[in-house]
Amino acid sequence: MASAQPRARGAIKLSVKATDFGTGIRNLRQSGSSKAIFPRPRTNGLETVLVNTAGGVTGGDAFETDICGEPQTRLTVTTQAAERAYRAQRGEIAHVSNRLELRGNARLDWLPQETILFNTCAFERSLRVAMDVQSTLLLVEPLVFGRAAMGESLTDCHFKDRIEITRDGDPLFLDSLVLAGDAATHLARPNVAGGAGAMASVIYASPDAETYLSQIRALLPETSGASLIRDQLLYIRVLAHDSFELRKSLVPILNCLNTSSLPRSWML
Repeated sequence: MASAQPRARGAIKLSVKATDFGTGIRNLRQSGSSKAIFPRPRTNGLETVLVNTAGGVTGGDAFETDICGEPQTRLTVTTQAAERAYRAQRGEIAHVSNRLELRGNARLDWLPQETILFNTCAFERSLRVAMDVQSTLLLVEPLVFGRAAMGESLTDCHFKDRIEITRDGDPLFLDSLVLAGDAATHLARPNVAGGAGAMASVIYASPDAETYLSQIRALLPETSGASLIRDQLLYIRVLAHDSFELRKSLVPILNCLNTSSLPRSWML
């Protein structure tokens, strides 16, 4: 029997603490194809850029990220580039697991760049967040359905995505997305995505979430919506023709909710 193809593995474990000079690193461990780099801070918060040195994910790959923000900290997490979910061999699935913990009045901005799904990809991803009632979370997950510049459509794919947030141990938010088989036909339906080539979810969980609702709605294009779906939780869904149009819509939204400068990788 032929040997299995080599597959990428990567893990990052990061915790941050409050110092006299702002947010600093308490612990950092990284292994395999996952790296964390720290640009020169522009505020008293800390910014980390996650790098996948494998250049993307394909069937059989496995990546884990575990991040903890202690009280009085502010951390922004982004990625060096768009993540690419490549074509997978039959029977092989890529797995990405992200876990975030916010303690006390910590603030964490989870701002990865787009994930691009290639045709015949097989990719399963989860994001679990445990936060305290005083914590603030800004989260965006942009998703691109195929490489538009190459005329690609997702006629055969396997993608599962799950976001789960708890606050003080109680369920706060749960969202699950599954695309299987001919996703392009499914996404073309008017009551699903209306043929959109890209989509993003934005979550803002904070004691001041309600104060941003009217400002955010004024920024949204017609293919988007925003709701205060429960106390202190603002949810935004954005659909766009392609990744560039999606980013044009997201940048003003994130600038509004960020109250600071976005990472350089988010500049248009």
